[in-house]
Amino acid sequence: MVGLIEYELAGADLGDVRFALSPMNELALSLRTWREPGRYPLMLPWLNRTEDARSGLDRELLLALTNESLWTPDFLTPRPRSPLTRFHDELEVVAATPLDVVRDDIDEVHPGRRPAVLTGRRDRLLQRIVTALAAYWDACFEPWWPRMRTVLEADIVFRGRTIAREGLAAMFADLSPRIQLVDDVVRVEMTSKVGFRRSTSGEGLTLAPSLFTRNVTAPISADEAPLILYGARGVGTLWEAEPLGERDALADLLGGVRSRLLALLESPASSTELAVRLGVTTSAVNQHLRALRDGGLLTSARHGRSVLYLRSDLGDRLLTAARR
Repeated sequence: MVGLIEYELAGADLGDVRFALSPMNELALSLRTWREPGRYPLMLPWLNRTEDARSGLDRELLLALTNESLWTPDFLTPRPRSPLTRFHDELEVVAATPLDVVRDDIDEVHPGRRPAVLTGRRDRLLQRIVTALAAYWDACFEPWWPRMRTVLEADIVFRGRTIAREGLAAMFADLSPRIQLVDDVVRVEMTSKVGFRRSTSGEGLTLAPSLFTRNVTAPISADEAPLILYGARGVGTLWEAEPLGERDALADLLGGVRSRLLALLESPASSTELAVRLGVTTSAVNQHLRALRDGGLLTSARHGRSVLYLRSDLGDRLLTAARR
């Protein structure tokens, strides 16, 4: 038996379907891959790359934030407001969750009996959850987020083009076989028995692509803001290595890896992201990046715990000349 969630779009709300990105939603939904890695084969490269980092986290607590049905508490998936949402802004929203909401949402995920790690004073539990999520983000998401965000943003652009060419109904139908727009009602088939019908009532409906859902996900409570998370396009390309391509004059001058790095760094990227894209080790990439920076072909700047590299003006001129 499946459930059915229905969002009634009335009047102006038809024009108030918006897209957004949520780092916090991705973080919370990614806990499913810990519990059931075999159900998310496209994310296995990420799980392998973060194995050592995850060993130092509050694993028992984090895994308790999902259940055998792969539900997560609604307060961990706040509705994002725009495609530019930042993780630490959403973390503040989670930290400010009313304690009775924390209690109710956890009881929805673990009816009857909670895991021992989720018992005790609610204020201390919420603080421990926030601390664990922040550590999880820093260790396993921040180094990879620029690449993840690129895939998610590309999906949003594609959906916008679908609306412009074929209309809103076609866009909804393309999100998932479980989603339909019928007579101004968005119908979402759930894999669980959860079901309700509610109007968006001027709040609008937010659609958020996700790397960590195979079908569609929505809040399990009608009291939550209207939100649908759906599987993003292009997840299969997320961890593919960039081909080095044929040798050219620049490769003969700098070497294959360094010439490819110079070509890739039209926009800022970290050494971790670049290593994944080129299929080489991070330590090797760091050596090449330092050499290119010392030669004046790259600039670098710290962003959080990561160092982002970008092609310099000299690097632009060299690449342009080589292509000519």
